[in-house]
Amino acid sequence: MKTLRDKFIEYFKKQEHIVVPSSSLVPNNDPSVLLTTAGMQQFKPYFLGEKDAEKEFGSRRLTSVQQCFRTSDIDSVGDASHLTFFEMLGNFSVGDYSKEGAIRMAWECLLNSLKLPKQRLWITVFAGDATNIKDFEAIKLWSAFVDSSRISEFGRSDNWWGPPGTSGPCGPCSEVHYDLTGKACERGDLCRPNCPCGRFVEIWNLVFMEYYQDEAGAFTALPSKNVDTGMGLERLSMVAQHKESVFETDLYTPLIEAVQSEQGFGVNDADDVRIMKSRIAADHLKGAVFLAANGVQFSNKDQGYVLRRIFRRALDQFSYPLMSYPKVVDAVIKLYRDAYPSLEEKKGAIHQLLLQEAEHYVSHVSETIKKVTSRHIHTESESTDASLRKELTPDEAFKLYATHGTPLERLKKEGFTFDEEALKKKVEEHKEISRAGAAGKFGGHGLNYTLNAEHYSPEDTARVTRLHTATHLLHQALRTILGTHVEQSGSDITPERLRFDFTHPAKVTPEQLLKIEALVNEQIGRKLEVYVEELDLNKALTSGALSFFKEKYPERVTV
Repeated sequence: MKTLRDKFIEYFKKQEHIVVPSSSLVPNNDPSVLLTTAGMQQFKPYFLGEKDAEKEFGSRRLTSVQQCFRTSDIDSVGDASHLTFFEMLGNFSVGDYSKEGAIRMAWECLLNSLKLPKQRLWITVFAGDATNIKDFEAIKLWSAFVDSSRISEFGRSDNWWGPPGTSGPCGPCSEVHYDLTGKACERGDLCRPNCPCGRFVEIWNLVFMEYYQDEAGAFTALPSKNVDTGMGLERLSMVAQHKESVFETDLYTPLIEAVQSEQGFGVNDADDVRIMKSRIAADHLKGAVFLAANGVQFSNKDQGYVLRRIFRRALDQFSYPLMSYPKVVDAVIKLYRDAYPSLEEKKGAIHQLLLQEAEHYVSHVSETIKKVTSRHIHTESESTDASLRKELTPDEAFKLYATHGTPLERLKKEGFTFDEEALKKKVEEHKEISRAGAAGKFGGHGLNYTLNAEHYSPEDTARVTRLHTATHLLHQALRTILGTHVEQSGSDITPERLRFDFTHPAKVTPEQLLKIEALVNEQIGRKLEVYVEELDLNKALTSGALSFFKEKYPERVTV
């Protein structure tokens, strides 16, 4: 039976596209990111004119199924559509077809090859702004396939890409959204793609690089136009298989079954907690297998740190971590070995690598708890009530969690008790300080282990606060100098320095760095007032606050 992956590739092969194998999860030509996050990353040199696609591939029409890994949504893993590891289907035109070809082929592929129902597909296009006109061409082209009532217009943050720097190629993009329920929420006719009610899920993004923006901000038409598209295989599977979650598709059910079949798994948990644990374990173990297969080693920095954190988080879901996870790893390899034969070839090495880390982690947690137990019992030795000897204060429990990486569930299993609501509050306060504008070191998901604010002196706290403000100045300076395509993808702050990760497809030049530095220093020199206020989310966005982590924001936000 042909998979969706096969059907997609088969369609674009018939459209004279050359199939390019997935590149590594560790990008070798893009130092701006830790991991490969999109299908177009390996093709950047061709889009930027640094390499010739015709010369290297024999065609300017390319297609791929790319392994991708994103940590920005790690806190959302377990809901209907968010994952760390996923596969991105894409077709690319380097100066060959443009908007008409991209839209026609996307529609034909969705209906004829992938067999999605026409009435469930909605389209978004660029609405235009003071700088660029509305994408009338896309609206006209889509109108040949979709009723105009299902074509929505959105602004630059949703439907525009680029340029990759202060100047360069850029253009509008058009997204295909799938109507999951067919029913509007209380917003009625305003319930359209991008509605927060969850009715719609974006499945395919078509980027049209058709303009050149010079350093003065002026736009001219490009002599050759490029197309970059991306569609998540897991979301496509969800809608094609009529499921309510990516975890209910055949890309996850074997893994979920393997997780839930393990001895003692979730035996004392409520059903919803058990389901969430099984989804986190399945996603994180799948990601760990693919990172290991791509040569990533466990460490305390960069890609190795990402691997360590997701693997340990997966182990935390099991009652008996050393015995439980290997069965799931085997299920991952069995599920993907046809698409990625190297997984089977590296099976032994993957198991060995994971086992060493699992043994190290279990030993580390046990030793930490042993030491804390000894100290704590000694501290409480004067107590006449023996039951109090394992009662942790919120500060003690938080130190074990944040500093030593001890899972809270493990503390409970060892007989420790603590005020869970008070601890939850401390964890949230810790995240607020460390996210520096809604993101931790690898994207706002609690992977920032260097910031341990509860142990800071008042002087250190003041330094961290100033550096937090500096990240906002730096973000705006990057957008001013490099272009409005720049988006924050993570940050990391300590009293000594800050790190700011951002999206930008080219190396920042020394001249641009000097301009960025000068602009930030200029704003610091103005001694502007810094104030904080809490607003409703919609009011905050209307006021101009930038939001690149939409799914994570509560109804009221700090601005």
